[in-house]
Amino acid sequence: MHVTQADLTFGDGRVLHYYLAASADGPTAGASSALTVFWHHGTPNIGSPPEPLFAESERLGVRWVSYDRPGYGGSTPRPGRDVASAAADVAALADTLGIREFAVMGHSGGGPHALGCGALLADRVLAVVSVAGLAPFGSDGLDWYAGMAPSVAASLRAATAGREAKERFEAAAEYDPDMFTEADRAALAGTWSWFGKVVGPAVEAGPAAPIDDDIAYVSPWGFDPADVTAPVLLLHGEQDRVVPSSHSDWLAARWPTAELRRYPDYGHISVLTAAGSALSWLRDHAR
Repeated sequence: MHVTQADLTFGDGRVLHYYLAASADGPTAGASSALTVFWHHGTPNIGSPPEPLFAESERLGVRWVSYDRPGYGGSTPRPGRDVASAAADVAALADTLGIREFAVMGHSGGGPHALGCGALLADRVLAVVSVAGLAPFGSDGLDWYAGMAPSVAASLRAATAGREAKERFEAAAEYDPDMFTEADRAALAGTWSWFGKVVGPAVEAGPAAPIDDDIAYVSPWGFDPADVTAPVLLLHGEQDRVVPSSHSDWLAARWPTAELRRYPDYGHISVLTAAGSALSWLRDHAR
């Protein structure tokens, strides 16, 4: 796929850096027209679209639009942003590109942002996929931290104490390899080594944008996931130590027609091994 990058500048001067990934040859014979999918990245990543899914995207006639969330990569910070604010950015970007309807897909922290688009842009979003995504903080009937690696839980607990507490935590925090399973490490050493391209630049830029993300996750999201009316697919590894699969269990109960796919042997990264099948699901459901 051919990837291009550009900037969208808002009236107040804020910049949103975005990416387009499409086949140079257009949709393949098996797809009548291209389906646009907005990719929502996790924490801490920049917004480059998921290269390991490009071959399947070409086959199915899927094109990607993605962007650096405010504060990441080439996008201007947006102090106080919440999860819901992603919907306005996506709507503005879609308008700029002349895209009326589209699907959304997010991994990890990108999951809530994809759901926000589904809830707040219901007249434009055709289908939603959340892979290893979080449920809202404080959800009734969900032990939100249960099953998280201690380092992940500690980081998110710090975010609940406010920005200064979170900044102090991050200043002393160290990478915890135990948040990932053996299957995750194998994925990161193989096809999904792509994460090195999107995590490295995000980490090198400092902790400000990831802090914004984590505070948004543990604050009111600005929408109710139950307001998503488009078809929803949830993918989750049962061994996930970053976002436990109970989060997708809770989310699936919000929509009687949602499809939940749980993978007994996968963790937070290795579940993306199944993400190619989600593109086929999007093709079938984004009508």
